Amino acid sequence: MTRDLALSVTDVSKRFLLPHERITTVKSLFTGLTKRQSKIVTETQHALQDISFEVERGEFFGIVGRNGSGKSTLLKILAGIYQPTTGNVVKSGRLVPFIELGVGFNPELTGRENVYLNGAMLGFSGREIDELYGDIVEFAELEKFMDQKLKNYSSGMQVRLAFSMATRAKTDILLVDEVLAVGDADFQRKCYNYFKSLKKQNVTVVFVTHDMGAVREYCDRAMLIEDSRIVSIGDTDKITKQYIQLFQEPAGGSDSTGGDGDATDDAEQRWGNKKVTFTDIDLSSTRVTDADDTISITCTAEAKESVEDAVFGFMVKNASGFAILGTNTKIKGQRPMALTEGQKVVVQWEVPNVFNEGLHWLEPAIVHNGGTDVCDWWEEAASFTVVREERTPYVVSPTIGVTIEQD
Repeated sequence: MTRDLALSVTDVSKRFLLPHERITTVKSLFTGLTKRQSKIVTETQHALQDISFEVERGEFFGIVGRNGSGKSTLLKILAGIYQPTTGNVVKSGRLVPFIELGVGFNPELTGRENVYLNGAMLGFSGREIDELYGDIVEFAELEKFMDQKLKNYSSGMQVRLAFSMATRAKTDILLVDEVLAVGDADFQRKCYNYFKSLKKQNVTVVFVTHDMGAVREYCDRAMLIEDSRIVSIGDTDKITKQYIQLFQEPAGGSDSTGGDGDATDDAEQRWGNKKVTFTDIDLSSTRVTDADDTISITCTAEAKESVEDAVFGFMVKNASGFAILGTNTKIKGQRPMALTEGQKVVVQWEVPNVFNEGLHWLEPAIVHNGGTDVCDWWEEAASFTVVREERTPYVVSPTIGVTIEQD
C-alpha cells in the first residue's frame, strides 16, 4: 500500500565554509587590505550529514538533539531558508514555518494595526481579517490590550499575538522551532492542543524542541540528531530516553544489587549518576490473573550522595516494548524528596490490573534537579505475566460492564 507522505528527506547534507584570516601585527592589519583574499583560509563545517527520513501526512513528528546538533539547520532546510549542499527534500502541500514568530510586526503600531499589517503579509484581504479578528484576539487572550502599541507588550503577549496570527494561515505542514517557550504553561498547552486538533484536518506538524515532556505527550514519532547525524528514529519513549542518556554517565552494574525473581539480570541496563540507586524491586506477583485487582510494586532505594529533590517514577511496557502506563511521585502530588547520604527510602505503588494477557516489563527510575538529571534508570528491572480468561486484541483490558435492554 502506498504511504501518504507529507515530507520525504533523502541523503541531505549541509556544509558551511567558515573563512579565517590570521593577522599577527598591527601593520599587517592595514597593509594587508589589498592582499586579503589570498590570506583567507576556509574551514568546512558539516552542519548536517546524510539525513534521510519520512513524515506521513497528519503526523506529529518531533526532532530533538543537543545544542549544535544540526536540528535547527534541518528545519531551515525544510522551510526553504537554506538549500541543502547535497540531497533532496520533497514536500507535499503548502508549508508554513513557525520559526520566527512576529516577523514583520511594527513595535510603533498597536496590536490591532499589527493584526491587519501581518494579515496582509499572510495574503489575507481586509474583509477576511475583519472576519477573523475576533477569533485572533480571543485566542491570544489580549482583548484589553489591542489598542496599545506593541512595544508596550511583554514578550509573552507578543508571542501570543504572533502565534494567533500564524495559525490563521492555511497550510498542510507546520514547522515549529520551540517558538512557544516564552509563553506561559496554559498558553503553551493551548497551542499544543491546537496542533493536535489539526490532525483531524490531516495537517502535519514537525516540531523541534528540548522539552521531552512535550515530545512524549504530543508527538507520534520522534528523531534524535547528534553531531549532525541521525542517531535514531522511533517511538517517543525510545527517543526521549536516548536524548536523556546523552547528558548522563552510565551507572554501571558492578555495585548494584537487585531484588527478587526477575528484578536482576547479568545483562541489566541501568544508567544515571548513581546519587540515589535502587537496591530492591519487588512485585506482589509475577503471575497476574483476573482475580488480582491490583499489582503492588515496591521499590527500595538508597542515597549514595545527598540530593535535594528526588522524584521516583515507573513505567510498564508490554512485550513489544510499547509503554502502557506510568507515573511519578511528583505527578501524584508528592513533594520531591530531600535525601541525605546513606538514607534509605521505600516507595510502594498500587497499580490497577488493567493489563491484557502477556508478558510485561517494569521500568523504574529516580530523577532530580527538576527531572533533568537521572540518578538511576533501570530498564526491564522486573517482569510479570498476565493471564486472562477474557481476551481482547487491545493493549489494556480493564473490567468493563455492559447492559442490554430490549423491548
